[in-house]
Amino acid sequence: MIAYLERFIHENDSESRPNDDETEQLPNICHSLDLQGTIDCVATGLAGKDFGGMYTCEPLALIRPASPDDVARVVRAAYRSPNLTVAARGNGHSINGQAMSDRGLVMDMRSTEGNHFEVVRMNGETFVDVSGGALWEDVLKRCVLEHKLAPRSWTDYLGLTVGGTLSNAGVSGQAFRFGPQTSNVAELDVVTGKGQLMTCNKNENSELFFGALGGLGQFGIVTRARVVVQSAPDMVRWIRVVYAEFEDFTRDAEWLVTRPEGESFDYVEGFVFVNSVDDPANGWPTVPLDPEQGFDPSRVPRTAGSVLYCLEAALHYQKTDHPSTVDKAVNSLLGRLGFVEDMKFQVDVSYVEFLLRVKHAEESARENGIWDAPHPWLNMFVSKRDVADFDRVVFKGMLKEGVGGPMLVYPLLRSKWDDRTSVVLPAEGEIFYLVALLRFTMPCPNAPSAEKLVSQNREIVQFCVKQGLDFKLYLPHYQSEEEWKRHFGSQWSRFVERKAGFDPLAILAPGQKIFKRISQI
Repeated sequence: MIAYLERFIHENDSESRPNDDETEQLPNICHSLDLQGTIDCVATGLAGKDFGGMYTCEPLALIRPASPDDVARVVRAAYRSPNLTVAARGNGHSINGQAMSDRGLVMDMRSTEGNHFEVVRMNGETFVDVSGGALWEDVLKRCVLEHKLAPRSWTDYLGLTVGGTLSNAGVSGQAFRFGPQTSNVAELDVVTGKGQLMTCNKNENSELFFGALGGLGQFGIVTRARVVVQSAPDMVRWIRVVYAEFEDFTRDAEWLVTRPEGESFDYVEGFVFVNSVDDPANGWPTVPLDPEQGFDPSRVPRTAGSVLYCLEAALHYQKTDHPSTVDKAVNSLLGRLGFVEDMKFQVDVSYVEFLLRVKHAEESARENGIWDAPHPWLNMFVSKRDVADFDRVVFKGMLKEGVGGPMLVYPLLRSKWDDRTSVVLPAEGEIFYLVALLRFTMPCPNAPSAEKLVSQNREIVQFCVKQGLDFKLYLPHYQSEEEWKRHFGSQWSRFVERKAGFDPLAILAPGQKIFKRISQI
């Protein structure tokens, strides 16, 4: 078996792109597919770029499937071809070309978004079946407005597809309580790299189920997901409090995320910001929740350094709850925290408005012209053991002037993650931290270039490696097999075995650059 796996990894070290004959035969291949959807071999520009804006490629065709059967037909055609690869594209929010296929086929999964939507009740639990191509923001609106239900675990930005986030993990401020989105799925329909449409769950085709969750698209394309839902609240008390010291910030954040259910907030996140009024993207102006709220710098201790910390929390409630009940619950928790006195900001918003909070930031960024600029983001998981060192060197040193966008940092709990999935976490401890450097390149003369920001990201990763920090990249991007082996660690052999079983020719998700397409000549 080991010998086979080594051959599987190393076979065909040359670039596995379609040859001229196959390119010429593409129209015949596409015609033979007999799809209900559409195929575009000319206007493929959408499929050759992504949100990151740093990679481009030229796919042979952009396919808009109409059904899971269409998805399966496309993959089977690639499986029969000598070299074709297939990438499933959700909303194109990848950063490093992960959803691209150079000289291959790209499937725009958004065209399947309306294929599934059904509330399912079984064994005392409630679920919603949704298409892998559906946007989470649309799932939110339909669940809440039509059924007064909502998924338990979200991402911050909801303009992402269900299949896209489940192929990574899906993390936000609810993950400390319910785990990532991959821990809140009961069943999947997946098209494997052999073109087989398979239903899988914890008991049926379980290896595919757990492999696809967090599997970076390597084992199959998610066409349907059965997501756990619960009753949706009406309202949210949204709160931010400020800290001068990282030790105080992490102590309180960890206390909140380890409280029993019902004895903490429903959402806990945090971010680092620059101790300056002059930075509208990273400084004091980013903290208040309402334009009428002001940041009073006189409240910041004189001992504060170049960066400060904000703990962000939210409490769900119903319109029928008396305001004093909400106030009491919030104040009892805030009273236990050691944030800077009088540095508290809060607003009451609807549940839907809260979950769509980043949508407003998107609209503003589009107006300012920075949404379509390059986004050299870096996302990581850092163990509790090493997060203080990370703060000292990275936040207080390398990034003391900010990154032109949010710098998130907040704790998560290992016990809420299922180690049978393909997601990899830091090796030690129950608590680890999400770190997300959500950089926006600014359209001004003195702003650093995207290349310089990418170089800084590499410097941060190299620091973590050289100093032996216990970390893993989230939404990973590596260029070499050695780096991927280090990333997966003891899970590498399992990952390779799953690839050999469900996508033996390495047809799927070539943009991840983990495996090379095995030619059939």
